[in-house]
Amino acid sequence: MENRFNLIDEAWIPIADVGRVSIRDVFSHSEYRALSGNPVQKIAVLKLLLAIAQAACTPQGEEEWRQLGWQGLAQQCLEYLGRWYERFYLYGEKPFLQMPEIVSAAKQTFGAVLPEISTGNTTVLIQSQVEHELPDADRALLIVSLMAFALGGKKTDNRVVLDKEYRGKSNDKGKPSTGKPGPAVAHMGLLHSFCIAESITQTLWLNLLTQNDIDDSGYYPEGVGIPPWEAMPLTENCNTATRLKQSLIGRLVPVCRFCLLAEEGLHYSEGLAHASYLDSVVDPSVAVNFSQAKPKVLWANPERRPWRELTALLSFFQQHSTGFDCLQLKAAMSRVRHSVAFFAVWSGGLRVTSNAGEQFVSGSDDAVESIIWLESAVIGESWFQQLEAEMEVIERMAKTLYGCTSAFYKQQLMDGSHHAAQATGLFWQLCERDVQRLVESCYVHDDQANDKHFTLRRRFAEYVQRSYNQYCPQKTARQLDAWAKCRPNLAKYLKQPEVV
Repeated sequence: MENRFNLIDEAWIPIADVGRVSIRDVFSHSEYRALSGNPVQKIAVLKLLLAIAQAACTPQGEEEWRQLGWQGLAQQCLEYLGRWYERFYLYGEKPFLQMPEIVSAAKQTFGAVLPEISTGNTTVLIQSQVEHELPDADRALLIVSLMAFALGGKKTDNRVVLDKEYRGKSNDKGKPSTGKPGPAVAHMGLLHSFCIAESITQTLWLNLLTQNDIDDSGYYPEGVGIPPWEAMPLTENCNTATRLKQSLIGRLVPVCRFCLLAEEGLHYSEGLAHASYLDSVVDPSVAVNFSQAKPKVLWANPERRPWRELTALLSFFQQHSTGFDCLQLKAAMSRVRHSVAFFAVWSGGLRVTSNAGEQFVSGSDDAVESIIWLESAVIGESWFQQLEAEMEVIERMAKTLYGCTSAFYKQQLMDGSHHAAQATGLFWQLCERDVQRLVESCYVHDDQANDKHFTLRRRFAEYVQRSYNQYCPQKTARQLDAWAKCRPNLAKYLKQPEVV
């Protein structure tokens, strides 16, 4: 096939306030602020760019990382892309992240592997759910996303096995099994977190892991590893596949699907089966807690926005912490004080439903993301303790609201659990508009900080009352009596707080 559509030169990466750009553009323009697209696309593209950065230049330690700088990293990446230019063609003899040997696998339409598209007998609710032909730029974005975020299910043609001795695509009866979910999704949809700087090139530099970081994590025995575009696996279980599964780049670009683009779809089969968090291996952007007998991870949850997990994500600020640990955040936040004036914690992911091995987006499932900006000079253990205290107050307010709403309906001999959940959901939506202000109020430790905390608590208390009033009507005498008896009493939360 003719080599065409090189991802290094062609515009396919969505950039905020700019539009589509090429990989070369990303490393050449320091003014590009942030990636665009949905959360899955942002994570997948950021992981690809980080994989390129790690392949181009992985510093040994922090001193070498500081000397490199974001300008040096960008230059190293441009030189690397020049050396491997021939491996970034979307179509050709060696198509990017694709397996020509999988051509005998059944062909799926593009909509069948896009979770936001309605296919088959799924109801179409909005125009964006309608399946349509994908241009080459969107096909490139799809291939990159499928490498880590492919959903499990029967859409993979697992009758096609490149290694005849490999049994990972078969069930106990020897028949083709359903495809396993991508390692960036797992069972319900993992939450991914990164430190974000004021430009994409600074973000990549901030999140670049050193060789010491990789070795100390214990997750990746093969170290940085060899990128799949340099050496694609030959089969599901060859030596190249084994090394990729045990390397950092193998978690950034996992090749969990063997794909080959066709005229109106793609040939599609399960690729490399990666270890999960239950096997003590995670993506560097996933927060995991190994302190208990069964490891726990943070999941993407539309009913619990990612900003509410901020204290869990940053629990490493506490001495002797046994909470969640995110390698990507921990490494980046150890550098920010001496590297950037401001940065953000970005978290996002896709919540999915799993049923008998089939994964799909249904009901309340959705993609979620949150971003919280922080000032590098003031973050630390004392700031974290104050933030944790204020977040605990809001959590208690939410529980009070839930209990009072439930009691309102119980007074009328009704089940109020559904209404209580809706009232609490509205409360959290209202709180989200003030979360950035809450984070900033924890910077200073004086009487002015007390005033800020008190003002915010009054505002959150107002949100409690507003949510309670909306879901607890007062139209009849009976309703008014129950409303008055069960109305939230927030006096103890509104006492003048003391700075931790």
